[in-house]
Amino acid sequence: MAFKYAIALTGGIASGKSSVTTLLSLFGFRFIDADKIAHEMLDINAQNIASSFGEQFVVNGKVNRKALGVEIFASKEKRVKLEQLLHPLIFEEIKRQSIIQDEFKYPYIVDIPLFFETSRYPIEKSLVVYTPKQMQLSRLMNRDKLDEIQAIQRIESQMSIEEKRVKATYLIDNSKNLKWLQSECERVKEDILRDFGA
Repeated sequence: MAFKYAIALTGGIASGKSSVTTLLSLFGFRFIDADKIAHEMLDINAQNIASSFGEQFVVNGKVNRKALGVEIFASKEKRVKLEQLLHPLIFEEIKRQSIIQDEFKYPYIVDIPLFFETSRYPIEKSLVVYTPKQMQLSRLMNRDKLDEIQAIQRIESQMSIEEKRVKATYLIDNSKNLKWLQSECERVKEDILRDFGA
Protein backbone atom coordinates (compact mmCIF):
# COMPACT_ATOMS: atom_id res chain seq x y z
CA MET A 1 0.00 0.00 0.00
CA ALA A 2 1.47 3.35 -1.03
CA PHE A 3 1.87 6.38 1.25
CA LYS A 4 1.10 4.63 4.58
CA TYR A 5 4.25 5.99 6.29
CA ALA A 6 4.54 9.12 4.11
CA ILE A 7 4.64 12.74 5.23
CA ALA A 8 4.25 15.41 2.56
CA LEU A 9 6.82 18.21 2.80
CA THR A 10 5.64 21.47 1.33
CA GLY A 11 5.79 25.24 1.81
CA GLY A 12 6.08 28.32 -0.33
CA ILE A 13 8.68 28.77 -3.04
CA ALA A 14 11.98 29.90 -1.42
CA SER A 15 10.68 29.07 2.06
CA GLY A 16 13.73 26.90 2.78
CA LYS A 17 12.56 23.37 1.98
CA SER A 18 16.04 22.41 0.73
CA SER A 19 17.65 23.39 4.03
CA VAL A 20 14.99 21.45 5.94
CA THR A 21 15.53 18.43 3.67
CA THR A 22 19.28 18.51 4.41
CA LEU A 23 18.73 18.71 8.17
CA LEU A 24 16.04 16.00 8.28
CA SER A 25 18.25 13.74 6.14
CA LEU A 26 20.93 14.06 8.85
CA PHE A 27 18.31 12.85 11.34
CA GLY A 28 17.85 9.67 9.29
CA PHE A 29 14.71 10.42 7.27
CA ARG A 30 14.51 9.13 3.69
CA PHE A 31 13.08 11.34 0.95
CA ILE A 32 11.21 11.13 -2.32
CA ASP A 33 11.83 14.34 -4.30
CA ALA A 34 8.92 15.38 -6.55
CA ASP A 35 10.98 18.18 -8.17
CA LYS A 36 13.74 15.76 -9.17
CA ILE A 37 11.13 13.40 -10.63
CA ALA A 38 9.49 16.34 -12.43
CA HIS A 39 12.83 17.25 -14.05
CA GLU A 40 13.26 13.66 -15.23
CA MET A 41 9.71 13.60 -16.63
CA LEU A 42 10.30 16.91 -18.40
CA ASP A 43 13.31 15.51 -20.26
CA ILE A 44 11.58 12.20 -21.02
CA ASN A 45 8.74 14.25 -22.54
CA ALA A 46 10.96 16.84 -24.25
CA GLN A 47 9.31 16.21 -27.63
CA ASN A 48 5.86 16.83 -26.14
CA ILE A 49 7.15 20.05 -24.57
CA ALA A 50 8.56 21.19 -27.92
CA SER A 51 5.29 20.52 -29.76
CA SER A 52 3.09 21.99 -27.00
CA PHE A 53 5.11 25.06 -26.02
CA GLY A 54 7.69 25.61 -28.79
CA GLU A 55 10.95 24.16 -30.08
CA GLN A 56 12.90 26.97 -28.39
CA PHE A 57 12.34 25.34 -24.99
CA VAL A 58 14.24 22.17 -25.90
CA VAL A 59 18.03 22.27 -26.41
CA ASN A 60 19.97 19.10 -27.32
CA GLY A 61 17.05 16.91 -26.27
CA LYS A 62 16.71 18.51 -22.84
CA VAL A 63 14.13 21.03 -21.68
CA ASN A 64 15.48 24.50 -20.88
CA ARG A 65 13.65 24.70 -17.54
CA LYS A 66 14.58 28.31 -16.83
CA ALA A 67 13.17 29.57 -20.14
CA LEU A 68 10.08 27.38 -19.84
CA GLY A 69 9.57 28.62 -16.27
CA VAL A 70 9.47 32.26 -17.39
CA GLU A 71 6.88 31.31 -20.02
CA ILE A 72 4.54 29.27 -17.81
CA PHE A 73 4.65 31.49 -14.73
CA ALA A 74 3.51 34.40 -16.92
CA SER A 75 0.46 32.45 -18.15
CA LYS A 76 -1.96 30.48 -15.98
CA GLU A 77 -3.32 28.73 -19.08
CA LYS A 78 0.15 27.44 -20.06
CA ARG A 79 0.93 26.48 -16.48
CA VAL A 80 -2.25 24.38 -16.27
CA LYS A 81 -1.43 22.78 -19.64
CA LEU A 82 2.03 21.77 -18.41
CA GLU A 83 0.65 20.47 -15.11
CA GLN A 84 -1.94 18.33 -16.94
CA LEU A 85 0.89 16.73 -18.91
CA LEU A 86 3.34 16.18 -16.06
CA HIS A 87 1.39 15.67 -12.84
CA PRO A 88 -0.09 12.23 -13.64
CA LEU A 89 3.39 10.99 -14.67
CA ILE A 90 4.99 12.42 -11.54
CA PHE A 91 2.28 10.88 -9.35
CA GLU A 92 2.81 7.38 -10.76
CA GLU A 93 6.57 7.54 -10.18
CA ILE A 94 6.14 8.87 -6.63
CA LYS A 95 3.58 6.14 -5.92
CA ARG A 96 6.02 3.49 -7.21
CA GLN A 97 8.81 4.80 -4.96
CA SER A 98 6.41 5.12 -2.02
CA ILE A 99 5.47 1.43 -2.16
CA ILE A 100 9.19 0.62 -1.79
CA GLN A 101 9.61 3.05 1.14
CA ASP A 102 6.52 1.71 2.96
CA GLU A 103 8.19 -1.71 3.20
CA PHE A 104 10.58 -0.21 5.81
CA LYS A 105 7.58 0.57 8.08
CA TYR A 106 9.27 3.84 9.08
CA PRO A 107 8.19 7.42 8.33
CA TYR A 108 9.66 9.01 5.21
CA ILE A 109 9.16 12.36 3.55
CA VAL A 110 7.78 13.12 0.11
CA ASP A 111 8.88 16.59 -1.00
CA ILE A 112 5.86 17.88 -2.98
CA PRO A 113 5.88 21.68 -3.50
CA LEU A 114 2.27 21.68 -4.80
CA PHE A 115 0.89 19.12 -2.32
CA PHE A 116 -2.12 21.20 -1.25
CA GLU A 117 -2.69 22.74 -4.68
CA THR A 118 -3.06 19.44 -6.54
CA SER A 119 -4.98 17.43 -3.90
CA ARG A 120 -3.71 14.39 -5.80
CA TYR A 121 -1.76 12.59 -3.07
CA PRO A 122 -3.56 10.48 -0.42
CA ILE A 123 -1.04 11.43 2.27
CA GLU A 124 -2.59 12.15 5.67
CA LYS A 125 0.24 14.08 7.33
CA SER A 126 1.92 17.22 6.03
CA LEU A 127 4.99 19.20 7.06
CA VAL A 128 4.98 22.87 6.08
CA VAL A 129 8.13 25.00 6.03
CA TYR A 130 6.95 28.49 6.91
CA THR A 131 8.52 31.81 5.94
CA PRO A 132 6.59 35.12 5.94
CA LYS A 133 5.72 36.30 2.42
CA GLN A 134 8.00 39.35 2.42
CA MET A 135 10.99 37.23 3.43
CA GLN A 136 9.99 34.64 0.83
CA LEU A 137 9.91 37.35 -1.87
CA SER A 138 13.33 38.70 -0.89
CA ARG A 139 14.91 35.21 -0.82
CA LEU A 140 13.40 34.27 -4.18
CA MET A 141 14.64 37.44 -5.89
CA ASN A 142 18.16 36.88 -4.53
CA ARG A 143 18.27 33.14 -5.18
CA ASP A 144 16.89 33.08 -8.73
CA LYS A 145 17.98 36.59 -9.80
CA LEU A 146 14.37 37.56 -10.56
CA ASP A 147 12.85 41.02 -10.61
CA GLU A 148 10.01 41.70 -8.18
CA ILE A 149 7.23 41.14 -10.74
CA GLN A 150 8.62 37.74 -11.79
CA ALA A 151 9.09 36.71 -8.15
CA ILE A 152 5.55 37.74 -7.20
CA GLN A 153 4.16 35.78 -10.20
CA ARG A 154 5.86 32.64 -8.93
CA ILE A 155 4.76 33.10 -5.34
CA GLU A 156 1.17 33.84 -6.36
CA SER A 157 1.03 30.76 -8.60
CA GLN A 158 0.90 28.73 -5.36
CA MET A 159 -1.50 28.65 -2.44
CA SER A 160 -0.54 31.34 0.08
CA ILE A 161 1.94 30.32 2.76
CA GLU A 162 -0.57 31.42 5.43
CA GLU A 163 -3.17 28.96 4.10
CA LYS A 164 -0.59 26.18 4.02
CA ARG A 165 0.41 27.02 7.58
CA VAL A 166 -3.17 26.44 8.77
CA LYS A 167 -3.40 23.08 6.95
CA ALA A 168 -0.10 21.70 8.30
CA THR A 169 0.15 18.66 10.55
CA TYR A 170 3.70 19.72 11.44
CA LEU A 171 5.10 23.23 11.05
CA ILE A 172 8.73 24.36 10.80
CA ASP A 173 9.30 28.10 11.22
CA ASN A 174 12.18 29.18 8.97
CA SER A 175 12.01 32.91 9.63
CA LYS A 176 15.17 33.15 11.76
CA ASN A 177 18.74 31.81 11.58
CA LEU A 178 20.18 28.36 10.85
CA LYS A 179 20.55 27.47 14.54
CA TRP A 180 16.86 28.18 15.04
CA LEU A 181 15.98 26.11 11.97
CA GLN A 182 17.98 23.18 13.32
CA SER A 183 16.09 23.32 16.63
CA GLU A 184 12.79 23.44 14.73
CA CYS A 185 13.78 20.35 12.72
CA GLU A 186 14.80 18.51 15.91
CA ARG A 187 11.44 19.32 17.52
CA VAL A 188 9.48 18.12 14.48
CA LYS A 189 11.59 14.97 14.21
CA GLU A 190 10.57 14.02 17.75
CA ASP A 191 6.90 14.74 16.98
CA ILE A 192 6.99 12.57 13.85
CA LEU A 193 8.71 9.63 15.55
CA ARG A 194 6.23 9.80 18.43
CA ASP A 195 3.20 9.94 16.11
CA PHE A 196 4.39 6.97 14.05
CA GLY A 197 5.52 5.00 17.08
CA ALA A 198 8.98 4.77 15.52
